[in-house]
Amino acid sequence: MTGPAWFGYGRNAQHTAASTIASQDLVRIAWTTPVDLAPQYTASGALLTHYGSPVVTTNNTVIIPVKTGASGGYRVEGRNGASGALIWSANTDYATPPRNWLPPYSPLLTAQGRLYVQGAGGKLLVRTDGDAASGTFAPQVFYGAANYNANPAAFDASVFINTPLTADAQGNIFFGFQVAGTNPAGLVSGIARVTPSGTGTWVGVAAAAGDASIVKPVMNCAPALSNDGATVYIAVNRGATSATQNGMLLALDSTTLATRASVALLDPFLGGPARLSDDGTATPVVGPDGRVFYGVLERTFGSHNARGWLLQFDAALNPVGVPGSFGWDVSPSVIPASMVPSYTGDSTYLLAQKYNNYAGVGTGLGLNQLAVLDPGASQADAITPSVQVMREVLTILGPTLDAGSTTGRREWCINTMVTDPERKSILANNEDGMLYRWDLTTNTLAQGIRLNAGLGQAYTPTWVGADGGVYAISDAKLYAIRA
Repeated sequence: MTGPAWFGYGRNAQHTAASTIASQDLVRIAWTTPVDLAPQYTASGALLTHYGSPVVTTNNTVIIPVKTGASGGYRVEGRNGASGALIWSANTDYATPPRNWLPPYSPLLTAQGRLYVQGAGGKLLVRTDGDAASGTFAPQVFYGAANYNANPAAFDASVFINTPLTADAQGNIFFGFQVAGTNPAGLVSGIARVTPSGTGTWVGVAAAAGDASIVKPVMNCAPALSNDGATVYIAVNRGATSATQNGMLLALDSTTLATRASVALLDPFLGGPARLSDDGTATPVVGPDGRVFYGVLERTFGSHNARGWLLQFDAALNPVGVPGSFGWDVSPSVIPASMVPSYTGDSTYLLAQKYNNYAGVGTGLGLNQLAVLDPGASQADAITPSVQVMREVLTILGPTLDAGSTTGRREWCINTMVTDPERKSILANNEDGMLYRWDLTTNTLAQGIRLNAGLGQAYTPTWVGADGGVYAISDAKLYAIRA
């Protein structure tokens, strides 16, 4: 079985999350496997851990990152997409950066079929064939193998890749890294580029931003590439506390990493700097017309019911249009307007995302939704009517009541959700333990399959394999769903 690959977070370098193959019906769980061998639940039973997006090769091998210890330790597995049978397994030496919530550990496939994962000390670990039962990971070091090999322990303790990886069409890899302490090469937190041959270049975030107060790339923020591959977009912030987690969105030349543009990320309601939380997984998303969308948390927590905002910019990072009324911990999916037959507006594409309204935060009543938004049209925000926001084209309420509530609904627990243009539908999992197909022609949850009893958890991705099989993560397990 061969078909389209799922390359990484949001499928492609623009993170649009659109499948290029029709997804199968949600009829049965074909197989399941753990993505965490030591999940850490809170006292209330919640699982506040982000899990990385697995990838799928053109030969339908699902490549899965597996957390092996309580606070880290990772291996990578290749499994047959149809049966779940283990094809290969390899341990990695990746160490997580200083953090609150556990960040996602995310593999990446290139268009050339190479597999990359993060290693310790800022290394990339490269496998030439993700399908083969035999093979090893070889290291690539963006600041030079000789530097690393002279003192591995010093680099392992101080240099951490803190974002997912992104590849361009030629197989060049981009990522953000955080430096915590001194190191023999004098590295500071920055953004790196590594060619297929392993040649690395990098730029410090403070230099790229032209602001000495900028200290690192935003945790978990996968770089995005413009449609022509010439520009890299990534968010950077000023620190680890809520008071300093504000910053900028950068546009860098994808060859030289020279800064092409930068913009301060501001709160549309309160004014001043929005919060770029290291507990989130929002990444820049690039639309077909080159617009860049990036989600932020509001400046004062709760002033917008902890929904944040989805900001939009043109390719040169000039603010354009109005914000979306939700931005926290989500990357919107880009869909052609034709996916919504009832749509009569002028935009050629729309945005789909979770649209939670958290109970007990600000005026939130727990009426958690999914939404399709029009980035080219506006309406008054329901929470802060003085702010114009992207027009709601379709919304759908979560189907399951929250425990003890007569109105509130369980949250949609996705940070990127796969869209299926061929079937005009969206696939999203919910904290009620179900995976749903949202049919945009009827605005109904047309299909659903139970994964487990449900729980509160950090947001996870959904994706589609080379055979149209559907995948979701819930309660520390990967579920493969087939017709």
